[in-house]
Amino acid sequence: MTITAPTSNLIEAADDEAALEWLHAQGCTDGLPVVIPTQARVERMILASGLDGSLSLGSMGPGNGATTISAIATNAVMAGCEPDYMPVVVAIIQAILKPEFDLTEMQGTTHSTAPLAIINGPIRSACSIESGFGALGPGFRANASIGRAVRLVMMNVGMARPGESDMALLGHPGKFSYCLAEAEEASPWEPHHTSLGYFAEQSAVTVVGAEAPHNVVFVADADDPDSPERLLRSLAAVLANLGSNNSHFGGGAQVVVLNPDHADVLHDAGMSRRDVQERLVELATNSHEAVAQLNPTFAGKPGSTRQALRSADDVIVIVAGGVGLYSVVMPSWAAGGHMNSIVHNEIITDLSCEIPFAQT
Repeated sequence: MTITAPTSNLIEAADDEAALEWLHAQGCTDGLPVVIPTQARVERMILASGLDGSLSLGSMGPGNGATTISAIATNAVMAGCEPDYMPVVVAIIQAILKPEFDLTEMQGTTHSTAPLAIINGPIRSACSIESGFGALGPGFRANASIGRAVRLVMMNVGMARPGESDMALLGHPGKFSYCLAEAEEASPWEPHHTSLGYFAEQSAVTVVGAEAPHNVVFVADADDPDSPERLLRSLAAVLANLGSNNSHFGGGAQVVVLNPDHADVLHDAGMSRRDVQERLVELATNSHEAVAQLNPTFAGKPGSTRQALRSADDVIVIVAGGVGLYSVVMPSWAAGGHMNSIVHNEIITDLSCEIPFAQT
């Protein structure tokens, strides 16, 4: 059988088992079994993109491989994507290739960071991208395979290999797949992507390099007028975690994922999404003395206050997950030439062609 290697070269293999073992032996997988990228499967995925397979979106570091549509399609097949997911994968790749994302530096850092993709707009339901209970966990094909496709491209085109060019000291499970949708219907606010200038009817992806989720526990009390502020202080305490890069380096983007109950607490207090962002910037601080006790190098001037966030634009606030006690914060690397910038991109869905019946 003829299969397409992850960088678009063709190879011959006796059967699926031999092809899978070859891919594992070449370091082309994430350690888990993959769907064999036969020519027919890859061609269907390219067709779903609506773009020419030879088109390159740019070079991807640290290996500086050509990020062609064909290579993206091959890795999307391997990840288990449906053809309908291809525009989402392409949009995420376009976003992380933007210079301000500092992908090459992120791939090589010793910090445990991974691109978190947040999906908004009609594509969420069209592709069944989960936003509720367990959205970042197992069980959802779209979330898992879209995020996995991005990681495989980063490994096979960008050549980020653990311990060689991907120098994360430990890594985290989001380096397998890190993708969810915003629960727009459960949110009391406008969809996140509209705050970035998109129309609600557009589909878009926001990407930020993030650590694994850190739980924030909070029990709301409707009879306590301080309840909204207590929630904000709880979130800010994790945003300003004294052991984090954000607190020591004084910046970098972070993500707050509010469960619907917690979002309602803040909305019912009359707060807009922007109000929440601005208040979190005010609260997520540490004193010089507190930082100096841990790492004096990063403490700044005596008597000063060190902010974990530079501005409201550096904290993403979305609504997702199930209802209950917990929301989450995703801290970040807070480094690189652009201090771990947030990037975003429209997901273009009207380029794809009609996909023929699947063939192996």
